[in-house]
Amino acid sequence: MNNFLKDTKEIAANRFFSDPEVVKAKQILLESYKKHKQTINKVCPPNPDLEQNYKQAIENFAAIRGGKLWYPYVGSGIGNGPFVELMDGSVKYDCICGIGPGFFGHSHPKVIEATLNAAFSDVVIQGNLQQNYDSLILAELFKKISELDHCFLTTSGAMAVENGLKIAFHKKFPANRVIAFEHCFSGRSLALSSITDKPAYRQNLPTALTVDYIPFFDSNNPNESIKTSVNALKNLLKRYPKAHAAMLFELVQGEGGCYRAPREFFIALMDILKEHNVAIFVDEIQTFARTHEIFAYKHLEIEKYVDICSIGKISLVCATLFRKEFLPAPGILSQTFTSSSSAISATIAIINMLLSSDLYGNDGKISRMHNYFVKKLKAIDEKKTGIIKGPFGIGALIAFTPYDGELKKVLDLLQRLFNLGVIAFVAGENPSRLRLLPPIAALNENDIDEITAIIEKALFEEV
Repeated sequence: MNNFLKDTKEIAANRFFSDPEVVKAKQILLESYKKHKQTINKVCPPNPDLEQNYKQAIENFAAIRGGKLWYPYVGSGIGNGPFVELMDGSVKYDCICGIGPGFFGHSHPKVIEATLNAAFSDVVIQGNLQQNYDSLILAELFKKISELDHCFLTTSGAMAVENGLKIAFHKKFPANRVIAFEHCFSGRSLALSSITDKPAYRQNLPTALTVDYIPFFDSNNPNESIKTSVNALKNLLKRYPKAHAAMLFELVQGEGGCYRAPREFFIALMDILKEHNVAIFVDEIQTFARTHEIFAYKHLEIEKYVDICSIGKISLVCATLFRKEFLPAPGILSQTFTSSSSAISATIAIINMLLSSDLYGNDGKISRMHNYFVKKLKAIDEKKTGIIKGPFGIGALIAFTPYDGELKKVLDLLQRLFNLGVIAFVAGENPSRLRLLPPIAALNENDIDEITAIIEKALFEEV
């Protein structure tokens, strides 16, 4: 809370939250919540008495939404760190966390307290015409940690990227093309489906943007790979002079299979883009807070190149961050909603926990837990060589190729894992990979021992 708000005792909200009865009531609720969540502390199978009704609920949900759920997952609303309880009474290790948001795991006490405070907000959801003081606090936090000049809060990762593209096109008018990497993932909105390099995601959809692709880094042939991508970029800029508004960078291709690239690869491309006055747009929806620094562009030490950045997932509230040179005219950025009051309050708590943690640096918890995951996964392969390839990724983005990377085999493995008590997901294409976005802030080595033991069992079941 800003100092001027702390010192303004006549504000009714401050009087309410400092009321001893309110403080006591909150403490009672939080203590009761803690007592019940602590019973969720190991993987458990479904309760047979609940299975039939649960199956019916899953079928009803699928019918209502018009498609089968990816997993038969309906949560009870409570968990404990890496563990989540489902409505069939089962408890599982959640190693994908809704494809990334739950970095501190389920039912973290500071997140729960933040959302409890937000429950008393006068508005459930905030937006362009009514933003409470917590939106200001959050925007200030994002601006501070990014070291960029402006922050525009938004409802989703897709909207954060869309807003970034609007900023770039507005600044670089009449340029109307975008450059992206092959096998990139930008989102599933109409415009972002035009960028995401997966034809199935834009089947029967109109083309909303004109996009040109260059190859991503190939770790099997690093020097030649940089030359290939540089030449491809130069050829595009020559073929379409002054036509590109921005290049969209995923610094780690998460959806593509957790592919990485070194600093020199990005610098080689970014130097050329700067020469040609093309905006550098870094998409950190999936990498934010997940590498050895809070931003992957800071981990790679390329922050001076970044014009625009989108963040989301771990942050819960998404945002577009950009330099003052890219500030658009009034009306270009606007929307009815930015996020719910509970998400805004929770995000402030999450960012403050990230900043005060031991997560970052080469010896931080993210690095230590990543290395331990790698060690345990490699040990599985040593028992039966060739059963997995990898692991790949960085920090809290981990993937490996099971068997020969055939999609059906990976999907079957994921279902076996789910039934055994570990929730993971798929990434990449030719080969397909099993992907983990684990709540590393909530994990310890014993958890990783149990998770990898379940992975090993599921892998060998197919064999």
